Amino acid sequence: MERDTPFEPYGDFIADCPARLAVDLFAHAWLPVVVFALKDGPMRPGALRQSIGGVSQKVLTQTLRRMEHWGLVRRHRYAEAPPRVEYELTAAGQDLLVPIRALGEWAFRHADMVLAAASDQASAQNRAG
Repeated sequence: MERDTPFEPYGDFIADCPARLAVDLFAHAWLPVVVFALKDGPMRPGALRQSIGGVSQKVLTQTLRRMEHWGLVRRHRYAEAPPRVEYELTAAGQDLLVPIRALGEWAFRHADMVLAAASDQASAQNRAG
């Protein structure tokens, strides 16, 4: 049985509520994907982009900078020629793997039903329109 977690003293989802922060993190489409891609350890941006697929260099860079700003990844720059950069998850970033895996399990159980419902809805709109 699920239980609600009280969000005192913040109240439910007001601006400074920690739960709202978590929802805001997941609102960035690529953030959970990047976290999951970094689950096994540090990666260079090129290898990270290749492992993810479908993300532009610009969007990946923006996502990594946002994650670094929020303390979810650590950027390591090596003084080599040419310079080498790697990103790795911090402890907070590693902890995000728990809800990401839970969301993945939910998607595995319910994706077919959700996609079928969306398809049925689109078909109904096409017939009506």
